[in-house]
Amino acid sequence: MVRTTPPRPVDVASLVPALAAHARPTTRLHPRPGAPTAAESSIGGPLRWPAGEPWPHCDDPHDDLGELSPPAAVRRRRAVLGAAWARTPRGERLRITEAERAEVEALEPAAGLDGKPVAMVPVAQLYRRDTPGFIGPDGADLLQALWCPLDHADREYCPRVTARWRRAADVTTTLDTPPEPVAVDGNYLPEPCVVHPERVVEYRYGDLLPEALADEVEERFSGAYQYDLSIAPGWKLGGFASWHLTDPYPVDCEECGAPMELLLTAASGEWDGGTGSWRPVEDAEEPEFMALHGPRDPTAVEIGRGYSLWIFYCPRSFGHPVQTAMQ
Repeated sequence: MVRTTPPRPVDVASLVPALAAHARPTTRLHPRPGAPTAAESSIGGPLRWPAGEPWPHCDDPHDDLGELSPPAAVRRRRAVLGAAWARTPRGERLRITEAERAEVEALEPAAGLDGKPVAMVPVAQLYRRDTPGFIGPDGADLLQALWCPLDHADREYCPRVTARWRRAADVTTTLDTPPEPVAVDGNYLPEPCVVHPERVVEYRYGDLLPEALADEVEERFSGAYQYDLSIAPGWKLGGFASWHLTDPYPVDCEECGAPMELLLTAASGEWDGGTGSWRPVEDAEEPEFMALHGPRDPTAVEIGRGYSLWIFYCPRSFGHPVQTAMQ
């Protein structure tokens, strides 16, 4: 299904021609709940993972994590509440039965981590054929991103991420039943979603523009540049990172020190709650909030207090570890 971003309220490049030198295409992924297979691009869906290749695990320390749940409990809670929301007329209180409420309340938290490395969970799988602007080494046609579904103090209390690139044709036998973690933070267990990629143009974050240009942009557009004109919200491939939570800071490769580029954005929502100008045309009549899950919150992922996780790659080598920033 097509998803179409409405035209920007104004054409910034025609009003400020110097911005054309700071434009970059990005691919909005527009995930929506579905049942993707390993042969398809997805968010949170099954991966085309070689049967003979070890599944990634996180061996970082995991302390002060709060209440965690088994993955099955997170999925069951979503299913029960999703069914209740599906029969609730728009604008009314949730129509949940006593039996459903009791089942949700009876779902027990995880007993705790077992002290072993934590199995990572699929975050994104993108095939080159599906995603214009695919980012990867020559010859690779498949990008897979996974993360540890727990907070990490040394990563801004966000998941630890890993990325793999491969040739899909080389995966002749797939891993049918990947290992699952014994406990997860439910905010980091993506709901399986199909994607509807769309190519759009972004403009560099305002504070990273040359000073004179930044002043002109601020004078002409004020806050509209950040929220409506420059950087698309939501899950996306490539493009520019936004630095609205902190001042911009360098993200350099831990291996070689090279400045890193944006690979993937994992978002808590597909558009903001203000003007909503990035809301796709096809979703204009859909309710924004549902338990499982409306077009504004399709993946059930929540980063921090509704932020995004920006995942960066090293342009010198795709074999170097990715880095992250929460904004």
